[in-house]
Amino acid sequence: MNVPQFVNPKNSTKATTTSPLRKTHSDEDVANHFRSRILRVEMTKRNPRKSKNRDDDRRHRRASSESGEGSAWLYGIHAVSAALDNTQRTVHRLVATRAGEEKLASSGQSPVRVEIVDRDTLEALLPPGAVHQGVALYAAPLPSVALEDVIERAPDDACIVVLDQVTDPQNVGAIMRSAAAFGATAIVLQDRHAPPVTGALAKAASGAVESLPLVRVTNLSRALDVLKTGGYWCVGLDGEADIILPDVKLDGRVGLIMGAEDSGLRRLTAENCDALARLPTSRTFGTLNVSAASAAALYEVARLRKT
Repeated sequence: MNVPQFVNPKNSTKATTTSPLRKTHSDEDVANHFRSRILRVEMTKRNPRKSKNRDDDRRHRRASSESGEGSAWLYGIHAVSAALDNTQRTVHRLVATRAGEEKLASSGQSPVRVEIVDRDTLEALLPPGAVHQGVALYAAPLPSVALEDVIERAPDDACIVVLDQVTDPQNVGAIMRSAAAFGATAIVLQDRHAPPVTGALAKAASGAVESLPLVRVTNLSRALDVLKTGGYWCVGLDGEADIILPDVKLDGRVGLIMGAEDSGLRRLTAENCDALARLPTSRTFGTLNVSAASAAALYEVARLRKT
């Protein structure tokens, strides 16, 4: 039986010319081509802001190196005036509105040349909602302070406030303000779980950042041991304690240990205290905010010592 033969016209023997040999590429050539051409194009398409982000990072690093790593904007009349009056502060810029400059001039604070700007320009330099009162200052951080140095220079009736993972800058600033008002020697906090000194913290502290040493430690329990070795009686504030603060020994050197806003003192911190006490608040009310509790405890220490 004869089977008919079908010929694909694309494979017709009429095309007798041979196609030129195709160039062969090694695996290395293919990989190089992929990296240099295809991958670069794809990365450009998928990450259009990548190079811009890198440029922004470089500019930020240059600005940090020029102005000092850790520099921050401080704002508000009290915070700025205290910073200008502090010889330990390195000031990079002082910016103010016309009204703000008049307030600084009336307080006698003018050792740095003031850049006069409008309100919108000033607010563009600061976080949204910052209550700046028309003045802001960009300054390097204060030199770090060692706990041992604070203890060595402290008087025999010194009071140090220790903050156990208090993270809110407004609370830390308010505690610093109360501590300075009631004559505390220093504030001690754990470096990993505490806010940096920002404009919000300094504003809440109302100048206390410049006069009250802020000691950052790696291990809070070890810091309590150092305090006790230095003669401090460490009292932890605990809302569930059996005794109230006025019934605790508060003469001599005292360390007041304050817990976090929500969870209070950590177990290990509480165990390392010499005593636990609570404020004599109503049992039906609950607990005070940590900044309010610190103010009440500091007042109690000052009152008992004067009596």
